Amino acid sequence: MHARAPFFFAFALTAGLLGFGYYLEYAKGLEPCPMCMMQRLAFLGVAAIGLLAALHGPQGAVRRFYGVLIALPAGIGGAVATRQIWLQHLPADRVPECGPGWNYMIDAYPLADVIRQALRGTGDCAEVSWTFLGRSIPEWSVIWFALLFIGGLMLLVARPQHWLVTGRTGPEAA
Repeated sequence: MHARAPFFFAFALTAGLLGFGYYLEYAKGLEPCPMCMMQRLAFLGVAAIGLLAALHGPQGAVRRFYGVLIALPAGIGGAVATRQIWLQHLPADRVPECGPGWNYMIDAYPLADVIRQALRGTGDCAEVSWTFLGRSIPEWSVIWFALLFIGGLMLLVARPQHWLVTGRTGPEAA
């Protein structure tokens, strides 16, 4: 049971973050830019892998494999969030022009073009429309992605403590 805890935590954390993103979109009217949507997909990837692993309860090499699978979308999402932070800190005269929205791009362009355009970023991506404690959405996202990435790597290299798996403590746990 305890071996499932880190995976369930990754799922619950990212589900909460996604829920907050949807709250900002639908309750507060903040339209996500293409880079925000890519970060959302990365969080969704971590959530799906975390839920699958929590249900599976893997041990040994499979547990480490799930750690890699969690670190992968977290690393990609962190890279996208970092690029968006860079765009947000560009001087106004260097900000790219605004482009089409995510939904239009998905409907009108091939997937490779959507990904290329979203990674390039648009003027919409450079706009800071919400902050909390002085940090923008991608700045918070990069923090969460970094923690999830590190957590995934920890699952890759760390051996679970025997007492976590058995629930026993003391000399009998050995």
